[in-house]
Amino acid sequence: MTTINFNERPILVFWESTRACLLACKHCRAEAIATPMNGELSTEEGIRFIESLTAFGRPYPVLIVTGGDALMRDDVFELVAKARALEIPVGMAPSVTPRLTDENIQKMRDLGVKVVSLSLDGATAETHETVRGIPGHFEQTLTALRKLVQVGFEVQVNTAVMRDNVTELPHLLQRLKEIGVHIWEVFFLIHVGRGKDSQEISAVECEDVSHLLYEASTYGITVRTVEAPFFRRVALERQSFDPENTAITADIAKHFHLGPLYRRLSAELKQRLGSPTSLPKAQTRGTRDGKGIIFVSHDGTVYPAGFLPIALGNVRQQALVDIYRDHPTLQAIRAGRFRGKCGLCEYRDSCGGSRSRAYSYERDPLGSDPACNYDPLTKKLISI
Repeated sequence: MTTINFNERPILVFWESTRACLLACKHCRAEAIATPMNGELSTEEGIRFIESLTAFGRPYPVLIVTGGDALMRDDVFELVAKARALEIPVGMAPSVTPRLTDENIQKMRDLGVKVVSLSLDGATAETHETVRGIPGHFEQTLTALRKLVQVGFEVQVNTAVMRDNVTELPHLLQRLKEIGVHIWEVFFLIHVGRGKDSQEISAVECEDVSHLLYEASTYGITVRTVEAPFFRRVALERQSFDPENTAITADIAKHFHLGPLYRRLSAELKQRLGSPTSLPKAQTRGTRDGKGIIFVSHDGTVYPAGFLPIALGNVRQQALVDIYRDHPTLQAIRAGRFRGKCGLCEYRDSCGGSRSRAYSYERDPLGSDPACNYDPLTKKLISI
């Protein structure tokens, strides 16, 4: 694996190419609407922005074209074609709407888009459609996922974990495995956008879910988290405790002082999928908001991440490479100059806590992540 200097370049540049979307998901960060908003980057501005990514040097960051729904931009394939002509890797995150046609799926494939991600927020139609707000959307999403796998994309499913769906995670993984999904990216909710109205799970439950996700990664699927970098601490702890992944659920629960949610979910995971089939495929690379990741909004405003609403500049006036490398907030995040327990933690570099969640609770992007249950002074969980 190529070593990336995160002070010089990100791995991922997320571009919210539009806020337009035909869905109205209740946890939407972008508070998407049905029509484009005034101020979106024009085609010409989008091309200049894409060209500017080459200033990071090789290896170029991966451009993730998202929204809203990227397919709501009539010029999206022209923009993707420009990126691919420059040899910039591209991933796309469309919504499951009538715009996700067989023709558009093939266009993405022909242009060399490698990864396509769709959102699936429950193992049942009732749960997913309560979140997505569209009757029949569950089966439409499963059908779209099967098509993407069949066409040959590396397919990622994004799931926002919340109180309404947390008990369905083992069943959901079973569905992903049956379809052939390659990557499961689990979002831990932040109080932004329409997510302000959704129930976050507690810090104790975040710990339990992180251990469950580590076990999920032993079934041949890569598991990553968003706004839950403490998952990497859990993965490192689990690898150290049980490198051969042979411990039973009771041993894990007792050793790590886990709660009843973990016991329930882990037992169901094994009941549904049997014994692990692979070594863990849990991401442990130390990226976080502003470190290896940067977000550009529909109007060109740059943020450390989509969930961290601190404006750093605008690509209309300043090159993204300069904003990423030189902004003092990003430099402080990358240096791990955190306050509270995150600043004392031995996992400060590999984890670093969710900067977005720290900001949402304390209005301090360098504060501590309240969803992390680990106490670096005692090396133990704070409570069970």
